[in-house]
Amino acid sequence: MTDLWFFKGKISFQWVNPLWELTLTRVREFVREPEAVFWVFVFPVLLAMVLGIAFRNTGTEQVFVAIEIQSQEESRLASNQMMEWLSQDPNIHAIQLPPKEIPRALQSGRVSLVVSTRTEGSSSSQKDALGKLVYQYDASQLKSRTARLIVDDVLQRSMGRKNVTQVIDKRFDQSGSRYIDFLIPGLVGLNLMGSGMWGLGFAVVQARTRKLMKLFVATPMRKTHFLFSFIFSRLLFLILEVIVVISFGWIIFNVSVRGSVLTVGLISLVGSLTFAGLGLLVAARPVTIEGVSGLMNLVMLPMWLLSGTFFSSEKFPDLMQPVIQALPLTALNNALRGVINEGLPLNSHLPELGIMLIWASISFLIALRWFRWQ
Repeated sequence: MTDLWFFKGKISFQWVNPLWELTLTRVREFVREPEAVFWVFVFPVLLAMVLGIAFRNTGTEQVFVAIEIQSQEESRLASNQMMEWLSQDPNIHAIQLPPKEIPRALQSGRVSLVVSTRTEGSSSSQKDALGKLVYQYDASQLKSRTARLIVDDVLQRSMGRKNVTQVIDKRFDQSGSRYIDFLIPGLVGLNLMGSGMWGLGFAVVQARTRKLMKLFVATPMRKTHFLFSFIFSRLLFLILEVIVVISFGWIIFNVSVRGSVLTVGLISLVGSLTFAGLGLLVAARPVTIEGVSGLMNLVMLPMWLLSGTFFSSEKFPDLMQPVIQALPLTALNNALRGVINEGLPLNSHLPELGIMLIWASISFLIALRWFRWQ
């Protein structure tokens, strides 16, 4: 317990818990580093803005099609007829190009499909006058294959084909299905990983390189006090980190939290503890900034690529899924998206919480064992 001494009516502390003082020191160090503040609070907001604008929902995407200008009179009339039909569809943007410009237009992505005709003899019927339709496109591109189907459907119907049954289109426009809805929880998870690992790892190694550890060894401070002070200092900024990113998504892109805010906070807390433990583990032995940077990149890069921050982790082969789902950032992202986008309760994410707690416990215990002052 803290000993209190009364002298001339004033209370003075003979001994203050080192964990509290160390935690305040870590907070002051963080606030005094503008680079750290930028990467924790400003960078996620800028990233969300750029990606949110780049992948914003703009309604039905237009199909860009080119109609080849042909020299023969009969073929030129057919091209003009196709241009008229395609221009009537609001989802198709059709232009006419001479043959010499077609390869460059396809290569540059200016158009996804080129349409031309091949006439055979003369005929009075509209369909026979067009002859055969020739489609030129890159079959490896999804947008090109889509353009081929859309354009062919429009042209076939314009030439007299009748649908065999009626079709009803039902649009799916549910909240949480946009890319920005997918992105915001991923940025929260990415930010928690970065601030937990980079913030703690660099601070520990920097103190070691400045020979500050020698001073700490001479004090009665315990190793657990020193390491826990880094974790607690990060937890003080946890609420701000989460609020800044989610509030920005809500204000600018109307991204709403469909589940419990307390559940989001609890999942974020577990995620922050997980990456704080990993950060301390990585920084337990390195004595140079270069050394800890290499280890940090080695640990974080697989999660950057595989854990579904910017695109779904389910895009990877099934053989990789057990490893991907066992990563702590994957568990954090999946849990945050479940609560924010789907409104799922906390008990729906017990497996993800278990994965993160296992990573946090093991990494911190090993860090305590491996940590060295010098």
